[in-house]
Amino acid sequence: MANGFKLTFCGAAESVTGSNFLVETDTAKVLVDCGISQGRDYVEKETYAPFPYDVPAIDALVVTHAHLDHVGRCPKLMREGFRGRVFMTAPTKDLAELILRDSAHIMAEDAERKQMQPMFDDKDVSAFMARVETVPYHEEVEIAPGISMMLRNTGHILGSASVRLQAADGTTLALTGDIGNSPSPLLPDWEAVPDADALLMESVYGDRAHPPRADRDSTLKDSLKRAIARGGAILIPAFSIERTQLMLYELSNFFEAGDLPKVPVFLDSPLAINVTEVYEKWGPTYFKPETEEEMKREGSLFEFPFLTMTKSRQESMDIDKVPNPKIIMAGAGMSHGGRIGRHEAQYLPDPSTTLFTVGYQAPGSPGRIIAEGAPTVRIEGHQVANRAHMEVLEGWSGHADRDGLLEFADAALKGGRTKVIFTALGEPSAERFLAQRIHDYLGAKAIVPTTGDSWQITKDSVTKL
Repeated sequence: MANGFKLTFCGAAESVTGSNFLVETDTAKVLVDCGISQGRDYVEKETYAPFPYDVPAIDALVVTHAHLDHVGRCPKLMREGFRGRVFMTAPTKDLAELILRDSAHIMAEDAERKQMQPMFDDKDVSAFMARVETVPYHEEVEIAPGISMMLRNTGHILGSASVRLQAADGTTLALTGDIGNSPSPLLPDWEAVPDADALLMESVYGDRAHPPRADRDSTLKDSLKRAIARGGAILIPAFSIERTQLMLYELSNFFEAGDLPKVPVFLDSPLAINVTEVYEKWGPTYFKPETEEEMKREGSLFEFPFLTMTKSRQESMDIDKVPNPKIIMAGAGMSHGGRIGRHEAQYLPDPSTTLFTVGYQAPGSPGRIIAEGAPTVRIEGHQVANRAHMEVLEGWSGHADRDGLLEFADAALKGGRTKVIFTALGEPSAERFLAQRIHDYLGAKAIVPTTGDSWQITKDSVTKL
């Protein structure tokens, strides 16, 4: 293989989800991420497909963060003979275990309904978690023969990290995972990666700009005021990690300041409740300094007097008995599972209902279909009329927008080492747009890879194989 790295795009080239990259040298094979593809259905052909590499030959796996599209297929590796080392930050470990056990439960129910075998089960999750080694940011660690790595904060979710790999000959390759929409109320800003010969970066919002940060909170507050005035249920499909915690934080601030009528709020997601506990646990170490100080002063950042967290199914059912208006936050964020489906089936036909879309919705997902104003949507096997008022909240994504991504690329290039930037983890139009902007604005070489592409990366060159 000669010197340097061979990089193969096994997933998330030409798509946002399914992050999976194989990095090889003469002495070792390392995976970065092993996520599921998300879209029209939770169980997809791509999710169950064989891996495009020899799983038992993999020496190590590095997980950038705990979202399913980055970690969701990891237990499947165990079933197929993976016995290598696994690396991630400590918060990612706690969050990944919650996400994967929840996923195993949902997958088992879905597989039973479709009369098929689940991709993995709880035992596979336990076997995977037993192999995890936690690594702090900024520490050089040998992860496989002749390959070391360093993690840096990306400010995307709690514990998220970019991965900079270094080969024995000094060649370096960095993979960003997802880059945060900095500044965040909770997390530190993303950190630059100035020491990579080649950089693979995400591009979810590579062709779009978020609204100004100052407009985000006021838009949410005004939208909630209108929704409460309609008198109906207010549904917020909740991304369990980060988005839910941000929403709770902002709602707490609005109510405390008297900016909103004090209506009942329900967090109807056992997963989101457990994730919030992880945020409480690691916040004093991983939040931005001013937020850490706020936690010390106030205790919890996410709880307020009329918030009810409903873990049990019966508690969830009892929400129906509470008169409107009320706010219901429930998983999942793209309306493709969890408890939000039952609430949508009940409340979407009512024109006094307001449904908030917060964050990216994959093409074909129920959340995308609802947000685009379809008159009916298929939920849990049934067609449901959609007469609710839609509020699509821009700027709440956990991903950097086109300007933030260009700033990230510029910060990497200022290190003077990066020869090429791959734009991946985005829809094809966003990947191409970002690559063109990197070329036009920064004068750098940018490549839009396709699934299955392999590239040889050395200190002197980047060559397609």
